[in-house]
Amino acid sequence: MRFMVIVKATADSEAGVMPSEQQLAEMGRFNEQLVQAGVMQAGEGLHPSAKGARVHFSGASRTVIDGPFAETKELVAGFWLWKCASLQEAIAWAKRCPNPMPGDSDLEIRQVFDADDFGDALTPELRALEDRLRAKVAGQQTGQP
Repeated sequence: MRFMVIVKATADSEAGVMPSEQQLAEMGRFNEQLVQAGVMQAGEGLHPSAKGARVHFSGASRTVIDGPFAETKELVAGFWLWKCASLQEAIAWAKRCPNPMPGDSDLEIRQVFDADDFGDALTPELRALEDRLRAKVAGQQTGQP
């Protein structure tokens, strides 16, 4: 199973406060453990919402809303993509994580949908398309066509 582990934003992260050298070192050691265990598939920090935008959909209409966004508690400051056997394993890894922020902070853990989760709606043709796209993305990441 794959899980997205979401680092929730704080007032500091939204203000652009960068992590200290100690925080970066602690997180680097934790990420190394994740990689060595075969858990971490990706992980990145995000710039504050002031540097972002949202696209709102209403039928065929699209509206762009520039950041910053007011509800800090609803924002994402970073993420990991982990491969774990269960939600309980992902929680166990999250509990080992150094605090990603200077003050209080939260991680949210969400399972990523797998093709089988979509049942009959994912027809053989759609599954084949999904497989081709995943192979192409993997090739792009490794420099293959």
